[in-house]
Amino acid sequence: MKIAIIAEKPSVAREIASIVGATQKEDGFLHGNNYMVTWAFGHLIQLAMPEEYGFQGFVRENLPIIPETFKLVPRQVKDGKEYKPDSGALRQLKIIKHVFDSCDRIIVATDAGREGELIFRYIYIHLNCKKPFDRLWISSLTDKAITDGLQNLRPGSGYDNLYYAAKARAESDWLVGLNSSQALSIAAGRGVWSLGRVQTPTLSMICKRFLDNKNFVSVPFWQIRVQTEKSGVSFAAVSKEKYNDKNAANTVFCLLQDTKTLLVQSVEKKEVFQEAPLLYDLTALQKEANKKHSFSADKTLSIAQKLYEAKLISYPRTGSRYISADVFDEIPELIDSLKNHQRFGNYAASMNTDNLNRRSVDDKKVTDHHALLITGNTPKDLSSDEQTVYDMIAGRMLESFSKKCIKDATAIILVCGETLFEAKGSVIKQAGWRAVFNEKEEMGEEETGNLPEVSENEQLPLLKSEVLEKQTKPKPLHTEASLLGTMENAKEVENEAEREAMKESGIGTPATRAAIIETLFSRDYIRREKKSLVPTDKGLSVYETVKDKRIANVSMTGEWENALAQIERGETQPETFGKAIEVYTRQITAELLDVKITVTDENACLCPKCKTSQVRFYPKIAKCTDANCGLVVFRNRSEKELSDKQITDLLTKGKTGIIKGFKSKNGKSFDAALKFDADYQVVFDFLERKEKKQ
Repeated sequence: MKIAIIAEKPSVAREIASIVGATQKEDGFLHGNNYMVTWAFGHLIQLAMPEEYGFQGFVRENLPIIPETFKLVPRQVKDGKEYKPDSGALRQLKIIKHVFDSCDRIIVATDAGREGELIFRYIYIHLNCKKPFDRLWISSLTDKAITDGLQNLRPGSGYDNLYYAAKARAESDWLVGLNSSQALSIAAGRGVWSLGRVQTPTLSMICKRFLDNKNFVSVPFWQIRVQTEKSGVSFAAVSKEKYNDKNAANTVFCLLQDTKTLLVQSVEKKEVFQEAPLLYDLTALQKEANKKHSFSADKTLSIAQKLYEAKLISYPRTGSRYISADVFDEIPELIDSLKNHQRFGNYAASMNTDNLNRRSVDDKKVTDHHALLITGNTPKDLSSDEQTVYDMIAGRMLESFSKKCIKDATAIILVCGETLFEAKGSVIKQAGWRAVFNEKEEMGEEETGNLPEVSENEQLPLLKSEVLEKQTKPKPLHTEASLLGTMENAKEVENEAEREAMKESGIGTPATRAAIIETLFSRDYIRREKKSLVPTDKGLSVYETVKDKRIANVSMTGEWENALAQIERGETQPETFGKAIEVYTRQITAELLDVKITVTDENACLCPKCKTSQVRFYPKIAKCTDANCGLVVFRNRSEKELSDKQITDLLTKGKTGIIKGFKSKNGKSFDAALKFDADYQVVFDFLERKEKKQ
């Protein structure tokens, strides 16, 4: 019996092929030992554009566009004013069809998650394939994991609900994103106005925080700090009361000038236990990498994916921070594999693997994939950034299975007249998990380390006193770390009942949140200022237009995510979700068609070809207003959507900077600049890339 195996990427297909003995190379697949192993290049099949249903885009009378049945077509690329099938996708689909037709059964080895399932099912349906299929469901790409997975294949039908959830997600994003974007663009009269089911609520959170921060009125308050000492150990204490009136603070300060001593009113000592942190899921890893290393969420995901494909870590797109009991049995061996690690070797060798912390072990809290772990394979030739992310995952694994951190915390209350002062301090007795990275713990503004031994009613000398002027502070601007946290648990939803309902879902998924943030950058809706995320004028215009509309409703988006999770678990019918999305689409389309929006000419540029007319920006193109000139710049170029800024650079400077992520016809990613040739056609500039490298 011949068996076909389909992976999501060529690199993964090669790993699986080597294990099953399919070593003979052909065009687009490998074969041998009764196996034929082929691959997709991500999404080879997509939902058809409106034209396939007989609808012209950006026509008010056609909205909302709601197909009775969604059509699947091979991946499309822009060709002039129209879309056409990607020749590379057509070629690989033909190869996949040949492989499927030549075999009796199929093993699905696309990534073990919602999108991986959708990639295979769309191909399977498009090719009208009827062959039975089983699922390879693994959490790492080590030889052992692949071998074990092949020996424990699961029926393909067991993942029907996963496919239904993925299909519902794709169709809802098509309905909401396409109709809302076209409706707002029509209302605006021109310009690129991209909205989305998750994208727009995320933009709203960034804009709201920015405006709250900008409009925050800081209020001054005052406190008094006193300095004292015992047995040669000096320490400070701060008044418990915060004075809203400076004169009141000065009155107390003046009384202190005639005082020589402070009375110890109380001393509280207690042992504080700090539990080891849970293992990373993708979102937690992205947040930490942004905080400590300023990595974007997209960069962290990209690096983690490379480490996964290099067999160094488990599947990165996980939403769980726990592992199951059977995986816990492998932890001592993984810890042992770090004994020669340059940074963690000594700590790993010191751990007692017979008595590990089990806080991260819970079978009931493991979703499709367990938390991020290393695989035990020794890393070689990693880049600096790859080593950083690997060490984060390895170090967190050691932390999670280490002992608690134990501290002695002390709080001393001092009194002078009727004024109370408080000093806080703590000393680590047992470092426990904190010894892995040996980083200093962040302390409060007025917190100190070791405090001297004092007793109640003891008098201490008042060495110095001062009035501190402080200001109330707004919530800081969002960073990618704080935004990911807000997307994950809906912290900024003000209604408590809605916030509680969203706690399990948030908006987006661990696998998609980075892409959503990157979309906001590519749409020129947000920009980075150091670590902060700041909306552009364009982003604020969108927010001001839609902030009171359903499309920007964070809690509603969270409800959709929760419904998709219920479909995945078989608790909700996808048809029910689909009908609700259709109603929602009709409502938001009607809302957006009626909005009044003022569009500035900030993106209009002088045409570099005719040098007399303006170039105007539209949803799919930028073109000269002089029809006789004919200058046109298409936004979609080799599967990369050009931002307004990139097009502006092209028009004003003659070329862009390096743009990352173009796709060649065979699906390979490449970076290049864009420039005009002598006829004002847009072409790639690889010389720019070489000069930058040099």
